[in-house]
Amino acid sequence: MSQKVRVRFAPSPTGNMHIGGLRTALFNWLFARHASGTFLIRIEDTDKERSEEKYVQALLDALAWVGIESDEKIIFQSQRQDAYHAVLNKLVTEKKAYRCFCTAEDLEKRIRATGNTEEHYGYDGFCRDLPINHDEQRFFGVRFRIPSELASIEVTDLIRGTVIFERNQLDDFIIFRSDGTPMYNFAVVVDDHYSAITHIIRGEEHLSNTPKQILLYQACGFSVPHFAHIPMILAPDGSKLSKRHGATDVLAYKKQGYLPDALINYIVRLGWSNGDQEIFTKNQMIAQFTLEGVGKKAAIFDVQKLDWMNGVYIREKNAEHLYDLIQQTEMATIFMLQSSGYTKQQLLDAIRLYQPRVKNLVELVHEIMKLWQEPTEYNQEDVKKWITPESAVLFTKACQLLEGCEPFDLSTVTLILKSLCEQESVKFPTLAQPIRIALTGGTTSPGVFEMLVLLGKEKSVMRLKALQVQINF
Repeated sequence: MSQKVRVRFAPSPTGNMHIGGLRTALFNWLFARHASGTFLIRIEDTDKERSEEKYVQALLDALAWVGIESDEKIIFQSQRQDAYHAVLNKLVTEKKAYRCFCTAEDLEKRIRATGNTEEHYGYDGFCRDLPINHDEQRFFGVRFRIPSELASIEVTDLIRGTVIFERNQLDDFIIFRSDGTPMYNFAVVVDDHYSAITHIIRGEEHLSNTPKQILLYQACGFSVPHFAHIPMILAPDGSKLSKRHGATDVLAYKKQGYLPDALINYIVRLGWSNGDQEIFTKNQMIAQFTLEGVGKKAAIFDVQKLDWMNGVYIREKNAEHLYDLIQQTEMATIFMLQSSGYTKQQLLDAIRLYQPRVKNLVELVHEIMKLWQEPTEYNQEDVKKWITPESAVLFTKACQLLEGCEPFDLSTVTLILKSLCEQESVKFPTLAQPIRIALTGGTTSPGVFEMLVLLGKEKSVMRLKALQVQINF
């Protein structure tokens, strides 16, 4: 590219960061990194009623969690009013914008008087050529004057190709409110120019704003950046994405035990592809990301696929890394409290034991804590199926052998129990399943040998004997 790439992510602090916003930020960040360019964050906080500081921090915290930060000082639109007024005054002086005193009621009355019964209508240009009265006391907004000779405007989109907007789709739109604050389309044009933004990558819901912004760039004498509009993210049934489909704010995924790299990997695949590859490191994403790889069709958010991908990442992490991640979660305090009788090495061993079986860190913590807690009841279906006269005799022998086992390590425990089954000519599940019931309350659990060693001889034998007392065999 001949230009030094500069892109921006510009959220409004009116709510928490959601999946769509995160994907927009990620695509901009990857595009900049791929081109050795610059990624900026701009907070669009001109909506005084809805913007809140807590949402600013929540947006930045969400981005920081997944490793996305601004390369330059963060820009706040609320601090740039002088710049907006300077550009506005220039447009008004050049008669490219004008004061408008019309209220919504005024406009509706005039439109209805013409016999127009359409629900939606454009501005009729009533104030377009009014002389400027500097002593005017009435409140007024400022409208952009659409060039009279304009027949249509062409948008060249790097994802969608050429999109044409006819003149009848545009009217003299408001660029400044009567309270002296800029409208969205005006503020972003001024900010993108002064930040030297070369590419605007955003959701397709902004496509309808693009012709207005191009007209403003041209009227202000600014260079027009390149545009790319990303398709929507939909639910599996094709409807608008909502919480009932598993979509929630980004930091909630952190609370639910998702790994940031797994979430980023999943998000990048919502609308972008590189062949059939599913799993990407961040470096691979940066090396391979291009806008040519972004599709035109809506992406489908599937929480089950996200769970699968998160499970893949959990299985690939070493236990130390997962231990550190758990310490950074809200579960850390309860986890360490419940694990107070165990060493860090035992905790790491427990993580290794359960990480192939879980989809997120919350499940991992819950499963480990369940293992630490002696069962207070047993799954009756499992008991009925696996506690038979034959298995009860075998179980009693196993309990005696384990009580005298020295050393109580994986190889010795494995040898003792397998040898017992061979001597008695029974298949190993006949013994393993009752042991699982004794240790965890049911038959769904990791390997029997590993659990016995992890719990240690004293706790293991105590649980085996507790089952004997409970079932009376």
